[in-house]
Amino acid sequence: MKLIKQENQMGCGIACAAVILNFSYKRTFKLFSLGKADFTGFTCKEIVDALKRGGLDYSYKYIKPRLKNIIYKEDTIVFIQRSNKYKHGHYLVRGRNIWMDPWINFPNANRRSGFRKRLPGKSIYVIFSN
Repeated sequence: MKLIKQENQMGCGIACAAVILNFSYKRTFKLFSLGKADFTGFTCKEIVDALKRGGLDYSYKYIKPRLKNIIYKEDTIVFIQRSNKYKHGHYLVRGRNIWMDPWINFPNANRRSGFRKRLPGKSIYVIFSN
């Protein structure tokens, strides 16, 4: 799994999709609605739609107890619920036994991506391959 940093304020979903598609951030950005990457961010449905435009069949679900283990499947994206640190929530993508965080040094303006052993908050939505 390669590291891809988010290049926009609300571009964590784009970076996670880029990892799964094995595209660059800029190429993946073109699969999304314009204008949302800097201000509002993207919903799970919008990420699923972008993955479909990239040629992959993905779905999303709210994480209920019976779906808890699906988040550990490789190439799965999770949405971390809103918190004091992540005011708008945050997306991360699962690699082989590790999480790729597209803005690991948040809120530092000099963005870096990196790997985490654990999620930085509670995951509430999962985007997974069908």
